[in-house]
Amino acid sequence: MTDDGLSEAAEMLAGASALLVCAGAGMGVDSGLPDFRGHEGFWRAYPPYARLGLSFAEIADPRHFAEDPELAWGFYGHRLEMYRRTEPHAGFGLLLRHGRGLPGGVAVFTSNVDGQFQRAGFELVAEAHGSIHHLQCAVPCGPDIWPADFSLDIDESTMRARPPLPSCPNCGGLARPNIMMFGDFDWLPSRTDAQTRALGEWRRANRNAVVVEIGAGRAVPTVRRYAELASAATGALIRINPREPEVRHGRGVSVPRAALPALTALLAG
Repeated sequence: MTDDGLSEAAEMLAGASALLVCAGAGMGVDSGLPDFRGHEGFWRAYPPYARLGLSFAEIADPRHFAEDPELAWGFYGHRLEMYRRTEPHAGFGLLLRHGRGLPGGVAVFTSNVDGQFQRAGFELVAEAHGSIHHLQCAVPCGPDIWPADFSLDIDESTMRARPPLPSCPNCGGLARPNIMMFGDFDWLPSRTDAQTRALGEWRRANRNAVVVEIGAGRAVPTVRRYAELASAATGALIRINPREPEVRHGRGVSVPRAALPALTALLAG
């Protein structure tokens, strides 16, 4: 084990009574998922949007569901199928096995909408930005949220979905993913709120949990802030990030590695 924070992090994990995993987009990269980092990274993943000059923030604007639903569902439908096909990398299993062996168990807070933690077997997961595996009415006409049990036909040369598009079972209008998008005033947060309340109860029962933050950058700081808040009283924070691993004021351990190599070094022994 090299001296890049791994030894201290391993000691912290060995003495943990509970484990809180806080994960951003970098957690999925080792599963083969794009992290959409910057325009170039997004355009490498989706060349048709490069030809149109559309950034991730622009294509993820909820107004497209009203103005150009085939464009909107081309992007989100393609992502949904990609996430359905993706197997979580071995790091998920390492975290789950370690957490299940602790008295307080393991919980997750993530900005990812891909459902990878649930697919890997985690039960207590708070999805801060919602889930692509659930739908809501695009208007919305009511409070209902339901599973995304459908498939779409997508022209990958244009990244446009072909009708029929998902519809709301209540009003018959267009449905959309239950994801908090950019500038989104129509997202229904009730499912995420329930998850967050359950996580809050778990945290109150496990105030000394070790926090492992993985792949969470500064650009969208939701996960970093949550991890820092959750570890503020104890300083028990392990920040795994190959690009931005620094921990402010020495309140934790920096591990400048990608998710899978770091978790393998820490937990595979």
